[in-house]
Amino acid sequence: MIREPVIIIGAGPAGLTAAYELGKRNIRPVVFEKSGMVGGLARTEIYEDFCFDIGGHRFFTKLEDVQRLWEEVLGEELVRVKRLSRIYYRGQFFNYPLQLLNTLSNLGFTESVLILLSYFRAKLFPYPEEKNFDQWVTNRFGRRLFLTFFKGYTEKVWGMPSHAIQADWVAQRIHGLSVKTVIASLLFGDNRAKSLISEFYYPKRGPGSMWDGFRKALEHQGGKVHFNTEAVRFHLEGDRIRGVTFRNGKQMIETPGNYFISSIPLKELLLRLDPAPPAEVLRGARELVYRDFILVGLIVKRPHLFPDQWVYIHSPELKVGRIQNFKNWSPWMVRDPSKTSLGMEYFCKEGDDLWRMSDDELTRLASDELVRLGWVKPGDVDRATIIRQTKAYPVYESGYRDHLRVIREFLSTLKNLQTIGRNGLHRYNNQDHSMLTALLAVQNIWGANHDLWELTQHREYLE
Repeated sequence: MIREPVIIIGAGPAGLTAAYELGKRNIRPVVFEKSGMVGGLARTEIYEDFCFDIGGHRFFTKLEDVQRLWEEVLGEELVRVKRLSRIYYRGQFFNYPLQLLNTLSNLGFTESVLILLSYFRAKLFPYPEEKNFDQWVTNRFGRRLFLTFFKGYTEKVWGMPSHAIQADWVAQRIHGLSVKTVIASLLFGDNRAKSLISEFYYPKRGPGSMWDGFRKALEHQGGKVHFNTEAVRFHLEGDRIRGVTFRNGKQMIETPGNYFISSIPLKELLLRLDPAPPAEVLRGARELVYRDFILVGLIVKRPHLFPDQWVYIHSPELKVGRIQNFKNWSPWMVRDPSKTSLGMEYFCKEGDDLWRMSDDELTRLASDELVRLGWVKPGDVDRATIIRQTKAYPVYESGYRDHLRVIREFLSTLKNLQTIGRNGLHRYNNQDHSMLTALLAVQNIWGANHDLWELTQHREYLE
């Protein structure tokens, strides 16, 4: 028999899915959320009734249980969207995934031949062992295409040399994508590669409305979400968590529980255990690395700018990494049809020069870069909002597998704690996979024995 209370820390896609699934089983979970809104990394921020999706979240999955949940919670508020995302490089738009004729036309005959020769060379003389990002991509696309489309953008996003990124990161993120699968998609309509989707679902007012729908359904079941409440200490007693101390403003609240599900970053969880875990576990937690993120939301006095949902900016002279056009995700995201709302995305590290820029400085930077792209004129930007997000992306740098191994071994000894979601597993996954980890964690409470760390990649959609 399952005994309440079940405590869930984090009200993002994973935490809310676990809570909703528990509610279906007549358990009334209690959810604690550090911020003032649901959705976590997949929330929707609203500025003067313009909706901003933090990072861009396509609702596409190969998981039937997850698709059912989306339709069950949001229903007709989910709309189908035709996918269009392109790369901007050297003043040209390249279709993404790369399309043969478009790429050859933009690069020119000579460069295209050199890329093709480089590809054949990589096939004849591949790296015998793929240890890092450079080697993995070069073996599949050739050195020259790697240098053209992969190296510079990847280093802009991750803030480190591309050879320092582990090969299993790229194997996970573009699983099944190669020159062969791209050409098969172009010539024969073969969409076996997981990155080659042509359409997806999207909530009319952004992904946050999905997670708010989960919150309302949870409350209807008798559960509750406590906002602005941060877990500051996890009290260990033998091999079990006895309770958690939460901070809400100046108030400290100690909450006992029988089962605990956490989607907060592993580093935060492990450093807040009392008593502290062994020294090697703490060392592994401190060594986990994250990439942070700033979205500069610009309201532009133009009804149309470009047709994409987002554009990857590979131009090395610009700091912006990606530009979202929210009207193309859903027209309901934009209050005034005579204007366009953009999300200028900057990848950074908390505390670095970019992170420390003031809101006014970031607004000027984003506005100037948009003008440099030639897409607007000076004065077209009407107003702006700045959204900072810490720990947006777990980083797969050298040594991270060893850190996670030590952490996993320790967490496996705690009988009533499970970690789920992107940050709870330190896995750069999408929201559907985060939801799957939540569903399986609930089954584990009922006696199943799913290893959430070992979910196979073919069950994920990644891009």
